[in-house]
Amino acid sequence: MSFLPATANDLPNSLSIGRSANPALTSIWPGIVLVAMITCVAYSAHGLSGLTLFSPMILAVVAGITFSNVLGTPAHAKAGIAFSQKRLLRFAIVLLGFQLTLGQVAGIGLSGVGIVAATLGATFLFTVTLGRLIGVDRKLAQLIAAGTSICGASAIVATNIVTDARDEDVTYAVAAITLFGTVAMLGFPLLSPLFGLDQHAFGLWAGASIHEVAQVIGAGFQNGTLAGETATVAKLTRVTMLAPMVIALGLMARRGSNDASAAKPPMPWFVVAFVAVVALNSLVTIPQQVHSAIALAAQVMLTMGLAAMGLQADISELHSRGLRPLMLAFSAFIFIAAFSLALVKLV
Repeated sequence: MSFLPATANDLPNSLSIGRSANPALTSIWPGIVLVAMITCVAYSAHGLSGLTLFSPMILAVVAGITFSNVLGTPAHAKAGIAFSQKRLLRFAIVLLGFQLTLGQVAGIGLSGVGIVAATLGATFLFTVTLGRLIGVDRKLAQLIAAGTSICGASAIVATNIVTDARDEDVTYAVAAITLFGTVAMLGFPLLSPLFGLDQHAFGLWAGASIHEVAQVIGAGFQNGTLAGETATVAKLTRVTMLAPMVIALGLMARRGSNDASAAKPPMPWFVVAFVAVVALNSLVTIPQQVHSAIALAAQVMLTMGLAAMGLQADISELHSRGLRPLMLAFSAFIFIAAFSLALVKLV
């Protein structure tokens, strides 16, 4: 019999198993906690004077970039950051479907839906084409096009699932879209009298052209209740078009691929789930408290996903992109504002 101390190899198997249980789950927690901390900072900063104009999602990107480029992102947190960037974001996009019903879309009328659809399609094509002409990377141009034409950061995130651009491209696109969306939110209400728009017409214009949902709501209700309600519905109609746009981009990516296994048309699970949730929300009356809780959960998860993107962004990479992508985003902003205004005035 030996009285020497037991080594690690001599310990009971049960103890070893206890320490190594669920290694995948254990490995993602440090990153998730870090992302959650960045998210809390973003929500806290949103309440400060001067920062209320920016959504927590945008502040989360800035906080994540600041943390990663000043302090550095710990290696053991990368798995959890990747989980937040991919899984949480996709689930949050699905939950966005609870903000929409088919009845809301019908509320702005056939002409309103036509204005939204025509503006979305024309803006996307204009942005992608101009990006190619001025030498902006194709994937980055697609992200800027999606963010401008559909619904800001959420569309950029969803589009990137099929375009698979670099994290720095996603961060750049979100920053550019936020900049010009904020300009639109502040400037459009001041331009309404100049263009002779009544509340309904202004609501259609704001909903069809301003980038983020929160920015649309902020601009719309500055011109009255009817303008705010019309703008919100028009914007949510644009959000419903996120699913077919992502599918179309996936088909384009498959067509341009030389991989024989890529011949099958893509149908990302989150797109199917998003459409199903919209249908469910149209058919079933969900209690307001539950609806509010789901909306909050979607916003928090979107914010966490964007915080994760910020944590993986390298400022030097953003700087290396130069001014061309920013000029592309500005041109897309001017185009969508002018094109949608022309349609509203004509109709």
